[in-house]
Amino acid sequence: MNSKVDFYFTKASKWQEELEQLRVIALDSGLTEELKWGVPCYTHEKSNVFLIHVFKEYCALLFMKGALLKDSKGILVQQTANVQAARQIRFTDTREIEKMRTTIQAYIREAIEVEKAGLKVDFKKTSEFEMPEEFKTKLNKISALKTAFKSLTPGRQRAYILYFSQAKQSATRESRIEKCIPQILEGKGLND
Repeated sequence: MNSKVDFYFTKASKWQEELEQLRVIALDSGLTEELKWGVPCYTHEKSNVFLIHVFKEYCALLFMKGALLKDSKGILVQQTANVQAARQIRFTDTREIEKMRTTIQAYIREAIEVEKAGLKVDFKKTSEFEMPEEFKTKLNKISALKTAFKSLTPGRQRAYILYFSQAKQSATRESRIEKCIPQILEGKGLND
């Protein structure tokens, strides 16, 4: 148990019992409990294996390399279409967690083995993501923008592409692109 993590389990009002149950299971795994991104994260030799987090409708275990797990029970959930590696097991009550305890422990053991084996998720290349036409046009018109965008890390490039693509209307995409141009020219990512 890591005392720095305790607050997370005591502050939750809606999912407190479920979180306590998940914490007991997590601690039984032999992994190190740490606080990362403001949530409990369980690590093997400083590598993130899974974390516990909450949402309005459920609490969950999120496996960092869940896409590599066999998921023999078909319980892993991909949060959104753009999440490539992580997968969740979602819970809505303590009975569900208790009923699935053995399965949860098996998935945790498998996730630890994936980490020990040094397996990596094959991420889609930035070029495989659909780039909005509005952004392609800007890149072709402003050579400094094209150069700056190409010099960003692949993760930063993907973040911009996904952000621009999420807008349903062309005018919204244009507006987002215009607002981000100075940041891209400075070599910064979307959330820097």
